[in-house]
Amino acid sequence: MRSKYVLNCQKDFDKVYRFGKSQGSKYVVLFYRKNDLGYTRISYLASKKVGNSVKRNRARRLMREAFRLSGQTISKGYDLIFIARSSITETDMRGTMRSEVAALKKARGVLI
Repeated sequence: MRSKYVLNCQKDFDKVYRFGKSQGSKYVVLFYRKNDLGYTRISYLASKKVGNSVKRNRARRLMREAFRLSGQTISKGYDLIFIARSSITETDMRGTMRSEVAALKKARGVLI
């Protein structure tokens, strides 16, 4: 993923958390907010509640790959933050993909 499409500035995270909306599913929580850019930025997070560094890195890899394989088409101009729940360590790629798609469908207007 090119760095232009990665949400990585703290002030942008704060804007998404403060003014954005959230949708949850079994394994992930999605925070989203419309931005004024012509492209969508995505970030994947896993807190220490998920586990040690190995489990957190696996959770982030699972979320990235599940999003890529799901083939979902996102509307342009959104900031998305996927946060792993601690239950993500109990699932595989298919469960993570279903969870992300469910959260995206609940977020009306994000999917094309």
